[in-house]
Amino acid sequence: MMRNAPTLVEAPSHKPVTLAEAKAHLRVDTNDEDFLIDALITTAATHLDGWSGILGRALVTQTWQETLSAFPVCGLLRLRLAPVQTVEAILYRDAANTERTLSPSLYEGPLADDLGAYVALKSTEVWPATYERRDAVTVRYVCGYGAPADVPAPVKQAMLLMIGDWYANREPPTAGTALALPFAASALLAPLRRGCV
Repeated sequence: MMRNAPTLVEAPSHKPVTLAEAKAHLRVDTNDEDFLIDALITTAATHLDGWSGILGRALVTQTWQETLSAFPVCGLLRLRLAPVQTVEAILYRDAANTERTLSPSLYEGPLADDLGAYVALKSTEVWPATYERRDAVTVRYVCGYGAPADVPAPVKQAMLLMIGDWYANREPPTAGTALALPFAASALLAPLRRGCV
């Protein structure tokens, strides 16, 4: 079975950290640098959030889609992002290459264990046969902690530390070097990082 990289269907409607929160952290009282500070918030969120983010997690509610070449033999369909709120639909191409929607009565989920979120085929059911193609199965799901206020405090604090560091140090310390995450931010994020599924 081959898995393709998840794709974003619906982006979050808000950022995990507000402009007001960032300005309070930076102790900025004027509006002169709002554009810069907002860009730093976006950069920090992009660095952490979603499939390409270093956490491997969705922060604020968003919708993702994954495609597979077939249903998994083991009966567990693992989802690559966490936390998963709901599974909107599981679509598949039947043996005649016609798109069908898998009945929710055939599976349970979203469920979660130490490896992350998954959908489980009920013990009395079998996955339907699929056409041979790279995207024979599509899973669309909503994930994230919820609203910005629901994002774990360590993530928000790490973002503020990153924003503060980038605001104070607008250039790399020496030519040709990249700015590393502040140690405190890395320490806050370490327990939340997910491995690949």
